[in-house]
Amino acid sequence: MVIVTRIRREELTLPAARLGPDNPLPPLRPLDEVHRVDDRDRDGMPADMARGLGHEPLTSLLPVRVRDGYDRTRAPRALDALVIENDRLRATVLPGLGGRIASLLHLPTGRELLYRNPVFQPANFALNGAWYSGGIEWNIGATGHTTLSCAPLHAARVPAPDGGQMLRLWEWERLRDLPFQVDLWLPDGSDFLYVGVRIRNPHERPVPTYWWSNIAVPEERRVLAPADEAWLPQCPEGVGDTPVGYERRLRRVPVPSYDGIDRTHPLNSPYAADYFYEVPDGRRRWIAALDTEGHGLAQTSTDILRGRKLFVWGHRPGGRRWQEWLTAPGTGGYCEIQAGLARTQLEHIGLDAESEVSWLEAYGPIDAPPEEEWTRAVRTAEDRLAAVLPRARVDEAYAEWQPCADTEPGEILAAGSGWGALEVLRADWKLPGTPFPEATLGEAQAPWRELLRTGSLPEPRRVRPPGETLVAPHWRDMLETAPATPHTEYHLGVAQWHAGDRAQAVRSWERALPLAPSLWPLLRCLAVADQESGHHERAAARYADAFDDLCRERRDDGETWTAAVAALGRESLEALLRVRRTADARTVWDRLLPAVRRRGRFRLLEAELLLAEGRPAEARAVFDAGLEVADLREGEEALGRLWARLTDEPLPARHDFRMRPDLL
Repeated sequence: MVIVTRIRREELTLPAARLGPDNPLPPLRPLDEVHRVDDRDRDGMPADMARGLGHEPLTSLLPVRVRDGYDRTRAPRALDALVIENDRLRATVLPGLGGRIASLLHLPTGRELLYRNPVFQPANFALNGAWYSGGIEWNIGATGHTTLSCAPLHAARVPAPDGGQMLRLWEWERLRDLPFQVDLWLPDGSDFLYVGVRIRNPHERPVPTYWWSNIAVPEERRVLAPADEAWLPQCPEGVGDTPVGYERRLRRVPVPSYDGIDRTHPLNSPYAADYFYEVPDGRRRWIAALDTEGHGLAQTSTDILRGRKLFVWGHRPGGRRWQEWLTAPGTGGYCEIQAGLARTQLEHIGLDAESEVSWLEAYGPIDAPPEEEWTRAVRTAEDRLAAVLPRARVDEAYAEWQPCADTEPGEILAAGSGWGALEVLRADWKLPGTPFPEATLGEAQAPWRELLRTGSLPEPRRVRPPGETLVAPHWRDMLETAPATPHTEYHLGVAQWHAGDRAQAVRSWERALPLAPSLWPLLRCLAVADQESGHHERAAARYADAFDDLCRERRDDGETWTAAVAALGRESLEALLRVRRTADARTVWDRLLPAVRRRGRFRLLEAELLLAEGRPAEARAVFDAGLEVADLREGEEALGRLWARLTDEPLPARHDFRMRPDLL
């Protein structure tokens, strides 16, 4: 009996932390984007690579908000899941969490082909904060983990190329203002999951774009790819392996071994590192991860998805601590094999006006006898892949899928955001296959819909933290011609700041102050402007005034106001401590809500405050009490730096997140 491909809803229950509310303060500071290469180090690179490294890197998170409201208290929670399966594979997709494939199970053997995280634990790895590890994630927008990592996507059933069912995921990517879709289907009897991806640029101007599919697999693997060289990001000192977040140079290194270590075994690398494989032109695009018996996962694609990469955490204490932090102690670690539009994740590619880019990926099991000699191992795996999924079949599947990419969805299975609907309403774009209906517009889009309809941005009906700001040129133009109310001036200033017109942004915020019912959002914006121009004393004073105004205005201790108090309280404390205004910092601390003071980030700030007050023993006690900073940033060194100011003792293992050899 033939088992047809089917899609069904399920609930996936995991020990899971709460995501919590977004940070209501617009992210005005420049993006902490250090994934760049010095211009002088581009000599000798392929020309297209050198161009991509300098092609419009992202400088701001606006209009996206930071997601930092999560914690590390895990309890059993049901996550909405969509399952697509045939008689060979079962893929479990989380539409509410970036459309990630959480599991890919090979039914005949019972093998899980991915690293399936046994918990849901957000951590500060996405461009805008919350991200989680495991499975297959779809990264669009700019260098780094997508801002949609923990956001809902639209999902629906769509007819597949073979007449079966296909699962479509789609959303509007707001950093680059581009719609995209991901189509997943399993032909009957197929051991490979097919994934069709399309990114569209509906604008009348070119737009930079970026894509990497990140696949988590158990780290007790050997990773194979058709390459004899790789690009390794390195720190300026050129010392050892270097993790994402510290690179300034790209060094071409041999594969599989350099410095006497075979780097294709993830646990051989001492430190976290990226290896971007140099796959020769004309060679089939694929990557695989095999266990000691030769069983594992292969990913391949049409040629447009040219890049292949291995990311490892390494075996030193910092890397092991991150593994525990992102998963659960005792559950085993993971590495990532990845595929992208460019050679490296430091590049962006141009997408012409009113054009699109699309490709097809395939994921499935592979069995190849374990081989130690690199060339023979790669050739054997490539031959096995050709036997189970010929390169020509991938190209054929892509051709069969392309006419289906415009097919209108059938049953809606999940809803994403309303931002795409707002853009479609504004520009009357026709985007076959990815509808963004007005019914998806929500509270966040309501004032902007009113601006579009009437030319006026409505004033809030009640006192509350301001809503999200739109910053694209067309929205900024509408704000500039709207009646100059304080609310409009606030949002206009944010849009002007994003456009690089900082002086005009400051003027807009200053114009709004005399009549604004809420002063703290404007004072905070002006404080950031002061910091960015080097006026730290004035910034600290404005932060103190802003926090005082917020505490007087706060209406309750609900989620929205608590998020505002936490966000502004943190920035105020950091600004005041920077200029050694410890008494004012203590005043801010004492006015924080008790629940906010108990958060790990604020416990760390308390330790800094205690040290600034000359109370090092009490600051040390904060560490000894079991400090956990839920939103610790990848590569952040705050714990180690503060510990070194407190004591000469070695950094305890539970606080050791160090990722660079020069920090050890």
